[in-house]
Formats: sequence, structure tokens, C-alpha cells
Amino acid sequence: MIALTDPVGLAAELIRRPSVTPQDAGAVALLAGWLDRLGFRCHVIESATGGPAISNLYARRGEGGPNFCFAGHTDVVPPGPGWTADPFGGEVLNGRLYGRGATDMKGAIAAFVAAVARRGEAPGSLSLLITGDEEGPAVDGTVKVLDWLAARGEGLDACIVGEPTNPARLGEMLKIGRRGSLNARITVFGTQGHAAYPHLADNPIPRLLEMLRRLTAEPLDHGSPHFQPSTLALTTVDVGNPATNVIPGEARAGLNIRFNDLHSGASLEDWIRRTLAGVGGEHECRVEVSGESFITEPGPLSAAVADAIQAVTGLRPEFSTSGGTSDARFIKNHCPVLEFGLTNQTMHKVDEHVSLADLEQLTVIYQAVLDRFFGAR
Repeated sequence: MIALTDPVGLAAELIRRPSVTPQDAGAVALLAGWLDRLGFRCHVIESATGGPAISNLYARRGEGGPNFCFAGHTDVVPPGPGWTADPFGGEVLNGRLYGRGATDMKGAIAAFVAAVARRGEAPGSLSLLITGDEEGPAVDGTVKVLDWLAARGEGLDACIVGEPTNPARLGEMLKIGRRGSLNARITVFGTQGHAAYPHLADNPIPRLLEMLRRLTAEPLDHGSPHFQPSTLALTTVDVGNPATNVIPGEARAGLNIRFNDLHSGASLEDWIRRTLAGVGGEHECRVEVSGESFITEPGPLSAAVADAIQAVTGLRPEFSTSGGTSDARFIKNHCPVLEFGLTNQTMHKVDEHVSLADLEQLTVIYQAVLDRFFGAR
């Protein structure tokens, strides 16, 4: 039987479950079995509103407050070709554990379980919120578990999400928030015609180009106290026209905005639509906001986590809001939430791996966080 205090062994066993979204491959049951041995009450919550059924886990030990939650995901992205080691083998080579999910984020889950196993009981409650839908659409995962908790009248008081947050060295960065993300797809309509007779057609391309020029002419902002400047990236421009002598009837473009707390999804959508209307012509714009920006203002939780990181690594972590989105965007509506995990240099890459030393250090950091949150044993 595997030792629950050993983060390397736990992470290797999780990696051996090929839980590529939306497949669970036994990862949730494996984790629930470990937590059951540690005295947690485990609930598997399945949801299939967005497609195939997703398995999620909520486990809690203790009845009283405060309830400290660790959140993460067992699902991983596809491995792709060209690996040195079996992507689902959980092999240790030269002091590193290889496998899809080693850093993102089965390693962090294993470190937290090992930290809990080493620490023992807490005066309040410990819980884990684990989803199988973070790398996918994220509609049947963390959101559904949070809804389930709310229906039970059960709350969270603080949360750490174990996403890989450190650029190169464990202890460098603690995420205290995230930028929002907006995608827009623009279609400009015209009238198809012969390229030799442009006066008989209505070319949509110049109007689309003018729209894009206006959208990108000026910076969205220059940043805010806790956020870098918002960014607008054009992601596609397409007319789908293989012919050289045809003016197309439609032209399309896509863009992504990563925005800080100076904006909301609604304010940016309004700005986009007003900009397009200023150019004129027949067009449509579809906007999707996958998450709003948020911030957990520095305070007791961030200080406790930063102190724990510094005590173990000697580094005082930078408080950052950089990067993409995570499930913290859902949890922030329920309690203060921070993100801290392993280094992110190999996440989603071929030969994803984590050093054994980092897994041990992360376990000790999580132990130190619990000590500071609940008080030393």
C-alpha cells in the first residue's frame, strides 16, 4: 500500500491514470481512496450538462470552521508525440518525475495530500475540491461543485489552487488574481463579385481591416496597481477565398482580450460594438467572456502563504496576476483564493516533468501554510 506521506509515489500513481479531459480513468476514485484513509468524507459529483459526464470530488475532514480548501484538477491535456518517457508511466529519471500532469497539476494534488497526511488533524476543517473539467470547457467541474456546496449550505473560508505558478524556481510567484478573458468573432458582409469589376461588388475586406485598425490603434490601458496592462491580440483574419479573381462576400476576424480590473467583459463588449458601428456596413459580432478579472487583495491569507514559502525556500514570492485563466475565477465568488504550485516551464509540453526535490519542498510549503492558517500543532 502506498505511503500517503510520499508525494512522489502519490503523483506517480495519479499520472498512471490517463485522465485526458473528459476521461477520468480512475483518477478521482484513486484520490478518494487515499482521502478516505485520512478520515475525509468523500463525495463524487458527476455532471454532464456540457457533454460527456465529468467526475468531480469534494472531500472534507472536520465539521467546524474555518474550512480551508485545496482546489485542483485531475484532468490533463493530450500528451502528443515525441516523449522520452511514457507520458502515463509515472517514471523517475535523473531525479525527475515524468508524465502528463506532473506539474499541471497532479504533482500539486499529491503534495497537498502528503502534507495533510503528515500534519494530521486541524482545529477547523480541511477540504479538497477536485475537478475533471479544468482543461476542458469548465462547465461541469468546479462551478457544479460550488453550486452543490451552496445547496447544502456549506461554505469555504479560504482556498489555495495548486496551479503551477512559478516561472523557473519554486517560491518565485504567488498568484493573487487573474486577468479576465474575452473572445470576439467579427464577420463583415459584402457582395461577391469579379475582381475585374470591383464597382459591381461590395468588398468587405477594407471595412474589416479598418475595424481592426481602430480596435488596435491605442493601448487599452497602462495597467493598474496589481495588474499589467490589458492586451488585445488578433487571433485570425480569414476570407476563405482560394480564387484570385473573386471579391469575397464575407470577411472574418477573431480577437482575444486579456483584461485587468479597469474593465469588465460588458464594458469591453460595448467598446467593441461601438467601434465596429463607427466603421459602418453590415456586420455581426459574437462575444464570449470566459472569466472576469479578479483580485484577492493582499491580507492575512496572502501573508501566511508568502511567509510559508519564504520559510521553506528562502524566496519572498512576487504577488502576481499574470497568465491565463484558472478555476480560481469561480472560487473567488465564495472565499479568498490564491494560487501556488510547481514551476510551469514544462506544463502542456512534451516530456512534462517535475523535480523530486520540488515535490518535497511543495509538500513542506503546504504543511507550513496549514500551520500558519490553523496555528502550529
